[in-house]
Amino acid sequence: MCRRPNMLRRLSSHATEGLAAFFSSGKKDENLICSPSHNNEKQKTFDNSTESHPQHTIYFNPVVLFGSFISFAAIAFYAGVIIRILMLSNSETQLNGSTQTRNLSLSVATNWNVKQLPPPTVIPGKEVPPTTYTFQHFPVQGSRTNYDLHLPRLDELDDVVSMTNEDDSSDDSSDDSSDDEEDDIDDLMEGLHLPAGQHLLVDIKNVDPIFLNSEERLAEAMIQLVDESKLTLLSYHCHGLVPVGVSCAGVLLESHVAFHTWPTEGVIAMDLFTCGSGKLIPTLPSIQQLFGVKAAGEDSDDPMMLWSHKLRGFREGFVPGYSFDLNPLDSDLGAEILGSHNDVDIKNPIVSASETDYQTVDIYEILDPASRKLSDYYKSLEDDGSYESLHPEFYAPDLILLLDGRIQSSLHGDAPYHESIVHPAMITHPNPKRVAVIGGGEGATVREILKHSTLEKVVMIEIDEGVVNLSTKYLPGWQDCSSIAHHDGCAEWCFDDERADLRVEDALAYFNDNFGSSSITKSASENDLQEQFDVLIMDCLDPNDDHPFAKVLYTDDGYVTSLYDALTEDGILVVQVGEASEIDDPADENGSFENRSTM
Repeated sequence: MCRRPNMLRRLSSHATEGLAAFFSSGKKDENLICSPSHNNEKQKTFDNSTESHPQHTIYFNPVVLFGSFISFAAIAFYAGVIIRILMLSNSETQLNGSTQTRNLSLSVATNWNVKQLPPPTVIPGKEVPPTTYTFQHFPVQGSRTNYDLHLPRLDELDDVVSMTNEDDSSDDSSDDSSDDEEDDIDDLMEGLHLPAGQHLLVDIKNVDPIFLNSEERLAEAMIQLVDESKLTLLSYHCHGLVPVGVSCAGVLLESHVAFHTWPTEGVIAMDLFTCGSGKLIPTLPSIQQLFGVKAAGEDSDDPMMLWSHKLRGFREGFVPGYSFDLNPLDSDLGAEILGSHNDVDIKNPIVSASETDYQTVDIYEILDPASRKLSDYYKSLEDDGSYESLHPEFYAPDLILLLDGRIQSSLHGDAPYHESIVHPAMITHPNPKRVAVIGGGEGATVREILKHSTLEKVVMIEIDEGVVNLSTKYLPGWQDCSSIAHHDGCAEWCFDDERADLRVEDALAYFNDNFGSSSITKSASENDLQEQFDVLIMDCLDPNDDHPFAKVLYTDDGYVTSLYDALTEDGILVVQVGEASEIDDPADENGSFENRSTM
């Protein structure tokens, strides 16, 4: 056993030398017997070592060798083709699911411009400045289709717009609406050339894979979204990818829109950037409807959307009169709600940038995984007798009310805040009968006051009726008094309680007129001490809010004096004075809480 490797090496060496001798001699014999000559000593040694073994003869046939090489190459080639076809078929099977079938033809995959996609459109009456369109195609192996579409030439566009305007002018009832549209268009055109914009990022999963692989349907959805957003699509470019997937980019007069799809995973990622003054948040329902197409089948999950919104560019110094503190998108709304993307499981705008006579109102539904689990919330919606379904209020998303971009109230903070601002004062007073509330438009403060049986009347002075109406519609829990039934005049809606008196007016004027310095000169009988209050609660803006009205509320001597004069002898004044200072914050009089310090 120990000598056999040496013998094999000798046999290998003899065979190699014999083969070399054959090719060097130029012989054309088909068969070759390897019997190389060696010196006598080596030959003797070899003969002695192989006495007990038969002599081996090795035959080489070049034709057979060449044929074998060609056969193995052909087998490898066709095996690769078969494997590629199987991979494409497997991708298509994943795309269509167990209940859907669709053929991806390889011949179609190599043809360009085989389908007709819809062209971009323009809003009637909107002026499109002259533009030039340049492009360069780079056909690559990974792209199965390619499309380029753009607005017609300027003279053709003028003809289209003029024809549309003629059709509109034939309708007598369209005059007012066309004026409104022109105003909207002027607003959209404003700020197009400023170095600032808005960026909306959207991701949607559980989307129909067939929709995500259709250039036509995706292009139609993109054009409809642009039209509903009152933007102008100058051109767009789409590629169908191999084996599946679509990438599209659209050039807007205002900037761009782009998206990419993963059909087998049911995912689309989109971004929309505009540099005009139009708002992007209101486009989210349209994006959800147009691109969140649910897959076929009863077991398919509903599409789920994640999104974030960011301000881009520079405003201060470029936008006349711009103030960082007065832009709601630069306040709590932008920093804590709109800017988050994967930080929350649910972010749904219930009310977005609703303009009242005095301020902008936003209401958002937020599910933060740090405080609530998405699975528990979904379980609470089922009717299966589980603890979650029996107590859905414990697992509901948070509702956040923002005024001019600043957080004012929330569902999860409703009880801690409103109970704290009401009950300590109401319990401390020996017999609270008359109570006044300054602000408190969502109605929760009045709700807590009405729980006290000694109460005879509560007056809420709120300047913005729009906040009250929006809260009634979208935050009904804040004004729900159905659990209060200790007197005959109770009602399910708090402001219908016979003890509640809602006054839509300026609180400063109300207290200055009724309890200001001008009334001090009056006698006690003339001043009607019955109108004074046992408890007065100021539930309005934070003192550190950079708002002119907030400064007056906390620093105006005449107004603060009128509050004092509005109280009875044992009256109690409750003031909401904002957040507590951090350990590294300066003293109130030197920092952002200067208004609180002054009061």
